[in-house]
Amino acid sequence: MPTRHPLLEVSEIDTHIEAYLKQIGEITFQFPEHDSRCQSFRVVVDDQHWFVKHGNTPQTIRWLKQAVRFHAAVQHEALPRLNNAFTTPNGFTLVYNWVDGEGVRPERELRPDEIHPRDRFCALPATEIIDALNVIYDVHVLIERHGFIAEDFYDGCIIYDFEEKRIHLYDFDHYHPAPFINDRGRLYGSTRFMAPEEFQKGARIDERTNVFMLGRTAFVLLANNSDSQDDWKGNDALWHVAKKATHPDKQLRYESVQAFVSAWHAAIGDF
Repeated sequence: MPTRHPLLEVSEIDTHIEAYLKQIGEITFQFPEHDSRCQSFRVVVDDQHWFVKHGNTPQTIRWLKQAVRFHAAVQHEALPRLNNAFTTPNGFTLVYNWVDGEGVRPERELRPDEIHPRDRFCALPATEIIDALNVIYDVHVLIERHGFIAEDFYDGCIIYDFEEKRIHLYDFDHYHPAPFINDRGRLYGSTRFMAPEEFQKGARIDERTNVFMLGRTAFVLLANNSDSQDDWKGNDALWHVAKKATHPDKQLRYESVQAFVSAWHAAIGDF
């Protein structure tokens, strides 16, 4: 009788996650604890690498189950595949494909002589950065089409393979069915990417909020977090599109991610 795969064909384990992973394979890297208090591991089982994420509080379990719902609806080649989810004695675990590349904001200590990956990414030719942005935008058009709104997307959600020039996005635990009401005041996320309404209790969080986030992503990656036109590596038309996307008054932004992305592609022109 064939043996079940210990990560892909299990629905429940009776031991703690770290002990189980050591039992079935080798933990080759344990990531620092997330702000969310999740644990993450790079694991090798039968010579194949996996990314394993575990939560053991009511809140983190709820977020990870939210990610399961998201990945069931949204698939894209830039998103690592969610292969399985299972329960542990005190929590819930997700198993993703491992993808090669460097976190633009890595969860590891940098060597003293090492250039920060975000600075390395921002130093790439503008055309390569725009290609990566186009993937981010295509993913979020798909996400909008499936009725989800992003929360907590920032450059720490980006993995970039500098050799293959390939981008992957991860960490979709906070993507909600659209729209929703801000019931907390400050939502989760990096201030550099967040719209004003993400700080306002009672505000509606919707497509225009995501338009702001995607515009800020352009400023972070194409101008190394500056919104000055002097630092912008794209053309003037793209700068004006990103500027409109990040207008403080949400009614003056593009009305949807699709509208923003259409304007963005029209502005690329012959750049």
